[in-house]
Amino acid sequence: MIVNRRSFIKYSSALAAGVTVSPLLGRASVNVSANDTINVALIGCRNMGWENLEDFLLHKEVRCLALADIDKNILTSRAEELAKKQDKKPDIYGDYRKILDRKDIDIVIIGTPDHWHCLHFVDSCKAGKDVYVEKPLSNSIAECEIMVEAAKKYDRIVQVGQQQRSGNLWNEMIEYLKSGQLGSIGRVHVWANFGYAALSNRVPDAAVPEGIDFDTWLGHTPKVPFNTQRFHGSWRMFWNYGGGLITDWGVHLLDMALWGMNVKTMPLKVLASGGNYFYPNGMQETFDTMSVVYQFKDFIIEWENNTLYNGPYGKNYGVLFRGTNGTLVANRADWQVYPEGEKIPAKTVKTDGQSHINHVTNFLECVKNRNKQTACTVENGSLCAKYSHTGNISARLGSVPLHYDEVNKRFTDNSEADKYLKPEYGNSWKFPEL
Repeated sequence: MIVNRRSFIKYSSALAAGVTVSPLLGRASVNVSANDTINVALIGCRNMGWENLEDFLLHKEVRCLALADIDKNILTSRAEELAKKQDKKPDIYGDYRKILDRKDIDIVIIGTPDHWHCLHFVDSCKAGKDVYVEKPLSNSIAECEIMVEAAKKYDRIVQVGQQQRSGNLWNEMIEYLKSGQLGSIGRVHVWANFGYAALSNRVPDAAVPEGIDFDTWLGHTPKVPFNTQRFHGSWRMFWNYGGGLITDWGVHLLDMALWGMNVKTMPLKVLASGGNYFYPNGMQETFDTMSVVYQFKDFIIEWENNTLYNGPYGKNYGVLFRGTNGTLVANRADWQVYPEGEKIPAKTVKTDGQSHINHVTNFLECVKNRNKQTACTVENGSLCAKYSHTGNISARLGSVPLHYDEVNKRFTDNSEADKYLKPEYGNSWKFPEL
């Protein structure tokens, strides 16, 4: 099944419109009295931030009081759209910090580009807000680490937008893996092949469009001319703002690999190779072709991506568990078991399409109960992001084997790799302190 990022988002939203809460997650009805109103605000209104907010608003106790964005055109249109969905028109802001000054907001939804996640998150925690933050948790390992510390220090409830953790399909897959029916699993293969990761057409720099605060969008990153390829929709293919397919789809799918193998720490070794081989003259900085091997004591996990759409078992993205009794192959549509001979029965399980709304429901219930063990905690979001970042760093260094020391928060015996741990913050923005 070939799915691109945007079509999947639309598919999920359509399903969510008539959703019923998953019995697997054991959630009570989301219809509560007006006295239980939860006030939310959204920072970053264009894409996944808005998709997230729409799922929040399916819960009758939720009201959105404020929106923040650097694009006035999007901000105005979203505010008008939101006014039709609820009885109160939201306040709008160009500066997210004005939202955090408000005492009437309980939850902040962060849907901004990756390079902004850390500041938005830490500042929200400091302001006493609970946070739903899009994946990857951040655009660097050091930012991941301080975000975990911030959530802990300020006693916040956090959900990271790795919604597969809340899907019936994936939970049932995990239970199947735990049953041991696949036998001894020695190899897990993860892949994502999407054409949007190749910016094959070079576009000249241009004037900043009216209504856009591009300087604020750049934030702490170096000043550069405005270019549509570096902005809405394709910013993640530039190192200062994102990490390519491995930080986009990789955190979702590597999360399933780690969950399936019960891995909660960094690997013994990471070795990666990557480059722009399909579209060497494109504008993308991140890799259109990449392979990563994560080494463990008893198995390996592999990642691969390219900017073509074909993939193993007819799936352009997915995760594969290879065991002595058979192979399990999964994506967001289904998972299937292919027996090794006749050792185990074949099996197919299909999605109910409710992972995203389940994820939001889980978060809201955890907020009400002050339960930090959300479906995707900040610690888990950090782990998956660090797996993606270490793969990128190894490849950027020319296929250098790496080991990340989780205690000392640096790479073992590799000062060159350490330079990629923490981005330089400039333009009056400072790396957050707790």
